[in-house]
Amino acid sequence: MTRLFRPFWLALTAVTFAAAAPFSPARTDAVAPAVTCSAPAALVRLDRALNRTSQRLAAGLPITIVAIGSSSTAGAGASSLDHSYPSRLAIELQQLFPGHTITVLNRGINGEEAADMLARLDQTVLAEKPDLVLWQVGTNAVLRDYDLQPAGAAIHEGLVRLKASGVDVVLIDPQFAPRVIAKAEIESMVSLIATLAKQDNVELFRRFAVMQNWREASGIPFEAFVSPDNLHMNDWGYGCIAKILAGAIADAASRPVLTAGAIAR
Repeated sequence: MTRLFRPFWLALTAVTFAAAAPFSPARTDAVAPAVTCSAPAALVRLDRALNRTSQRLAAGLPITIVAIGSSSTAGAGASSLDHSYPSRLAIELQQLFPGHTITVLNRGINGEEAADMLARLDQTVLAEKPDLVLWQVGTNAVLRDYDLQPAGAAIHEGLVRLKASGVDVVLIDPQFAPRVIAKAEIESMVSLIATLAKQDNVELFRRFAVMQNWREASGIPFEAFVSPDNLHMNDWGYGCIAKILAGAIADAASRPVLTAGAIAR
């Protein structure tokens, strides 16, 4: 079941699990039938267990996931909001956790940077009392040739606030797309986000590396997973990222939960 709300300042997609069909990438002239959605396990495995998510799954309690980000969370480049990555993620997780009630809220807004997301963190993320927050960030600062230090400071402050609320957090770094990789600072931004994830003890989904692997290791052409604007993903790209991310979440949420006592030992 998909619930769609459109306040004047926010496009919001809320997907609550009901029935779901297996994911099939959208077929277009640009996407060859032979293209396979995959990525090496070493690139997609989250380093730590998602403790809150794991505990709620084990207890059979509802789970709320909030996806905050800019246009590649909102779904720019997709044929419809149903093909944004949060919408596809909901379907993938339904297949992995049948019988569980999981709601995925899309809090992506086109054009936003880390500071913009930080400014609305309380109102559009924490107000939903999430169990897991997926934070896609970093692309727009690179595209606009901005100094990366303010972006890093905003991301760090946001992570501190999210962690203080007790939620699980997964950072998602920029997309590997022609207009992004043409920028000199993209590698520095990817490295900065990885450093912040490690420093603040949150998870990192390496979207940049996954998409780079599609292009450089698997030989998938950009037009198979990037929209004609050479920036945003298309239906297949969003669907594949969602499929891979769902698997990473399921793996991290299925690991034994470490208690304070276990960590001390």
